[in-house]
Amino acid sequence: MFHPLNRRALGSAGSVFFGRIPRRPYTGAVLDPGVRIGIVGATGAVGRVTLEYLTARGHTNIRAFASRRSVGGSVAGIEVEEATEEALGAGDLDVCFFSIGTRLSRELVPSAVAGGTLCVDKSAAFRLEPGIPLVVPEVNGERALEHAGIVANPNCCAIPLTMTLAPLREAAGLRSVRVATYQSVSGAGTDAIEELRGEQPDDHRLRMDWDFDGVEYDEEVKLREETRKILELPDLPVSATCVRVPVVLGHAEAVWVETESPLSSAEAEHILGQAPGVRVVGVPAHDGAIGTDEVLVGRIRSDGSSENGLVLFVVCDNLRKGAALNAIQIAELIVDAQDRNPRPRIPIAPSP
Repeated sequence: MFHPLNRRALGSAGSVFFGRIPRRPYTGAVLDPGVRIGIVGATGAVGRVTLEYLTARGHTNIRAFASRRSVGGSVAGIEVEEATEEALGAGDLDVCFFSIGTRLSRELVPSAVAGGTLCVDKSAAFRLEPGIPLVVPEVNGERALEHAGIVANPNCCAIPLTMTLAPLREAAGLRSVRVATYQSVSGAGTDAIEELRGEQPDDHRLRMDWDFDGVEYDEEVKLREETRKILELPDLPVSATCVRVPVVLGHAEAVWVETESPLSSAEAEHILGQAPGVRVVGVPAHDGAIGTDEVLVGRIRSDGSSENGLVLFVVCDNLRKGAALNAIQIAELIVDAQDRNPRPRIPIAPSP
């Protein structure tokens, strides 16, 4: 008999996530078709892709939620309901995927959790909160099992970055990371997509459209702090420069890594070729990543400007593995672990 996916059934946690745990490959579990699923932000770019994935996996018990102005419409044949605290807290959902802004997530997620729903949130609202897992299943999937009702889905660049760094870290340690991102406009939502499509090519421009504190953009802070939390390396030097580029889909990252121990480019290529969810190619092409579930990594070469340096180029579909798919895999991982054998909490070292 299907057991509802809620915090009462799956346990709780309240720790800071800086203990070292073994990285285990994501097993590719699939959610029980009987799971009652909600998608909040279903009419947005990520919400629509989430719905496509779930439908392809055979799910039919799905409800779509969005803002009041979308009520009465439909998405993929599902009538859109208004996302309110009352509707989401009614206790008739097992899993809810939130693809809305930070402010709205902070308002709505607690109500859903109080109703017994497992919430996977894709905003920045809970990512760096102590005790809330920030999960990439291929990197730190065990942490998802320690949730107290909320699991945070990382930033769309932190996901492919940590999937690339984690196997290198296991092989040779990490001394420092520098990254430059080239992020598509779909990361800013459907309005940004339509704005780009309405522009003349000569009007296209590079943008830095995040909040700015005078030194760093908010996106750069997110990438640094989320990478540290996911890898459980709170003191890892990470320097990021983020730029929005005039393409609709796909995020790319140029990554400079300095490892603790020497690692040749051939060794790095072999290691990454064995990493779950990663595909090594000679030159990762933007159009080669669109519509795929893998993180493409290539141009792997030694960096003579630093000791034990490597340079990589990473490309990922930001709406798929960079957002929707990662969130679904989190829920699949949790229900699979529950169905196979409920595990005790993993001891976690206290934060320094």
